[in-house]
Amino acid sequence: MTGSHRVVLLACGSFNPPTNMHLRMFEIARDFLHRTTNYNVVAGLMSPVHDKYGKEGLVSGSDRIQMLRLALNSSAWVHVSEWESNQDEWTPTREVIQYHQNLIQTAIRNMGSTSASSGLAPQGREIIDSVVNGSSDPTVKRHRGDGSAPWLTHLATQADPVSVKLLCGADLLESFAKPGLWKDEDIEALVGKFGLVVVTREGSNPYKFIYESDVLTRHQRNIHVVTEWITNEISSTKVRRALRRGDSVKYLVQDSVIDYIYKNALFDTHNKQTARALHVLSEESVGSCGLQPPNPAGHTPRVHASAGVT
Repeated sequence: MTGSHRVVLLACGSFNPPTNMHLRMFEIARDFLHRTTNYNVVAGLMSPVHDKYGKEGLVSGSDRIQMLRLALNSSAWVHVSEWESNQDEWTPTREVIQYHQNLIQTAIRNMGSTSASSGLAPQGREIIDSVVNGSSDPTVKRHRGDGSAPWLTHLATQADPVSVKLLCGADLLESFAKPGLWKDEDIEALVGKFGLVVVTREGSNPYKFIYESDVLTRHQRNIHVVTEWITNEISSTKVRRALRRGDSVKYLVQDSVIDYIYKNALFDTHNKQTARALHVLSEESVGSCGLQPPNPAGHTPRVHASAGVT
């Protein structure tokens, strides 16, 4: 049963590439919060980090955004936020969450009494578009930069407040203890002001880490630890390693994302002779090879470089 306090879950990360575990985190967290708290999770957002984050092997933001769109194609409530990737520089996580919190609050305030049943008038849509693009003045015409208006419009049709919380894995929580990685004031804001929803991983003990941190202990009521009983240790690092070696990543990553990776030769897949050969096959009829019968409708069968013909 869902509660009355509306919440948006925001996950920041490289998503290089997005894996099925990234997607499962949202489902696991929503189930937990609906079951144990007064929260009603109304949306999820995945915010890929800026290209200037400097992580080795990070593919372009445009590629990661496209992979996220493909991965989320079947989700009705989790969306991609392009705002962080579209900035001029890398943006700290605290500022990313603050931006989205302000975005939602401004949209709700500007929409006023607009009801969900009556929909949005053209003027209301202009207000939403202007807010998405960083302007509270609906007369300012600007190109929509992050495609957020659909989910934002949905949230703004109700006047009830919405809180943004950071969704993360236990590894991010533990990273707070690494010297020089986080500013003290950022940790204070992330935990005290916004709140964390932490999904456990095999071998992690977030409760112990919270106990050993004065800051986290002080705000522990604002940290929701979600135990993942169906353990899933998929990581982007392991997926990239498998791709470099020409190994299959099927069922670790969405099929559409696998297709995109090989089509665009991401993560060193351009060096794999097998991958190139299979992509040639995807453009030809493979019925004569006995892999798949000829298609009378003329449809070209789809071939996953890592998984054969589907």
